[in-house]
Amino acid sequence: MKERIYTIPINDAFDQDTECPLCICERKLENDALEYTLGPSMMEPDSRIETNEKGFCHEHFTKLFNFGQNKLPLALMIDTHLMEQVEELEKIYNKQKGRIMRESKKNVLESVLDTVSGKKKASGKIVDVFVEKLDSLEQTCAVCDRFRANMEKLLDNTLYLYDKEPEFKKKFLKSKGFCLKHLKALLKKAGEQFSQPKQAELLLNLIPLELEALKRVQVDVHHFTKMFDYRNKDADWKNSRDAVPRSIEKICGPCELQK
Repeated sequence: MKERIYTIPINDAFDQDTECPLCICERKLENDALEYTLGPSMMEPDSRIETNEKGFCHEHFTKLFNFGQNKLPLALMIDTHLMEQVEELEKIYNKQKGRIMRESKKNVLESVLDTVSGKKKASGKIVDVFVEKLDSLEQTCAVCDRFRANMEKLLDNTLYLYDKEPEFKKKFLKSKGFCLKHLKALLKKAGEQFSQPKQAELLLNLIPLELEALKRVQVDVHHFTKMFDYRNKDADWKNSRDAVPRSIEKICGPCELQK
């Protein structure tokens, strides 16, 4: 199989003894996105416009903070991000401020009449607008967007290799399967890319492989639980010592577990 720049990380991941090769790929892509965000993107106007607008999700704010000792790049992004968000929130407030002040001075009877007439209260309107804005901000993240876009391309390339490269297909079929998150991603992507016969062939290979892997992990977890029975104090742990974190990642995908 001829190596290309986009196939190298996929092949490297499938060469490893892991519960999900695509989790390895995802971790690398996410790490690359974090490194890029705190490095080259700082000098790119388009990237700064994106981080000012979107900010980062809770998880990636945490990872960016913990990524390195130098907090200046993150501080610069937070500075301009907050500046832009404060300006937008201030515009929302100022647009309704006059109505809110008038509403605050209404007596009980006037308030009741407004309610009966179905008139929208300014305070209720501004709450709706603020919540909509904050919901939007909470659901956007520049790091998520970058690494998820790259993950989509990696899934495309994985299925391309499975379909076109016999050597890679052997690796695929000898793997330990995938986490449920990436199993779903593969199935969804195959539905978009493959013809019906190719989808059927993939299912006949992938689903039995995955079921066998899930049963194996479940057996390991079950054995782990049995080892806490005093009657098994001298028994062999077999392959169960790391069964709990392996099972969690098999179910959820990449996790930041303290092993």
